Amino acid sequence: MAQLSDDCFAFGGPMMSVDEAVALIAERVTPVLDVETVALAVADGRILANDIQAPLPLPPFTNSAVDGYAVASRDLPQKEEQAFAVTGRLQAGSAATAPVRPGQAMRIFTGAPMPEGADTVFMQEDVRVEGDKVVLPAGLKPGANVRPAGEDIPAGHAALRAGQRLRPQDVALVAAFGLTQLDVVRRIRVAVFSTGNELASPGEVRAAPQLFDSNRFMLMAMLARLGCDVSDLGIIRDDRAALARALQDVAGTHDLLLTTGGVSTGEEDHVKASVESIGRLVLWRMAIKPGRPVAMGIIGGTPFIGLPGNPVASFVTFVHVVRPTILALSGAMQEKLQPMPVRAGFTYRKKIARREYVRVSLRRAADGALEAEKFPREGAGLLSSLVDTDGLVELGEDITQVEPGQTVGFLSYASLTS
Repeated sequence: MAQLSDDCFAFGGPMMSVDEAVALIAERVTPVLDVETVALAVADGRILANDIQAPLPLPPFTNSAVDGYAVASRDLPQKEEQAFAVTGRLQAGSAATAPVRPGQAMRIFTGAPMPEGADTVFMQEDVRVEGDKVVLPAGLKPGANVRPAGEDIPAGHAALRAGQRLRPQDVALVAAFGLTQLDVVRRIRVAVFSTGNELASPGEVRAAPQLFDSNRFMLMAMLARLGCDVSDLGIIRDDRAALARALQDVAGTHDLLLTTGGVSTGEEDHVKASVESIGRLVLWRMAIKPGRPVAMGIIGGTPFIGLPGNPVASFVTFVHVVRPTILALSGAMQEKLQPMPVRAGFTYRKKIARREYVRVSLRRAADGALEAEKFPREGAGLLSSLVDTDGLVELGEDITQVEPGQTVGFLSYASLTS
């Protein structure tokens, strides 16, 4: 089971910055070591457990890059076109039975292995066929339109590294090597709770003062996109002992415990006290908006993260706390999110020393530039602000204001949920 070291964490005092929190997570979480073998067809999105070295060159043989005529470079016409006898026809998937000799050309198709004696291919669009001969123009360079063996990847090359999250193109590369199975890190097991008397699960009877629980389903969907094995443990009511028991019961069978709600400082916010009664709270409050109240702790060696109850705050803090924790647990490479520069189409004021995320939609301005338009309302409880926008503008700690026309960094929701 995954472990979280509790040394060198800061609790109390100034709020921790986003970068400090992410660095601590990456340094202190011990990755899961369990490995499983999966079929190539279901490997997309999994974390590669071992390096893969190319067992053969790609392409494995020298072949034609075009449909045309293969000749020897020593015979290339130098000053004027020249007729060559066509000696055969070579399709992809077949091999030549005779070499190409001086003054000869062989009809060849894309992907077919180059015949012995030939090293250059004329495109069929550039030649003229006259009976059993082909007229080739002057001026073609030796080796043109040929793909050498190993041109893409040489044999023995470190093609994929352990810790990579496999993408469709990675799967294609492995298939090109002829492999049918891969060793991957087993899926991270995450237990997800919502907390609060004010919540009812969809499908249940909702009392007049209650809301249907949406955060739990958003978080489970985000975890599924990260390849996690998710346990839906429902809603825990506002009771410290009940919350502590529920967390303790599943700590030994999961790699991460995740709750939403109950991490503020109100009298009915019980997460802090519950975690401290059965483990240790090592992080509470981050310098981020939306989402300042974030709890991180250790229960029996298992990491615990408590996210805010407001859905926008829960979304933003998931991206910047839960996502890097999942990657660290799975031994995946940590890749810093890279905002795309766009032009601000709004005015905004913020506090220094706090990172803020503004919900925006992108539009194409009259001059062709991409421009970010701010959602008209700012409440952290507005699900519509996530549904009706394209992503977040990231405003760093040193920024205090944004004016129209200023360049800002945009993070698409697609980049934040994969």
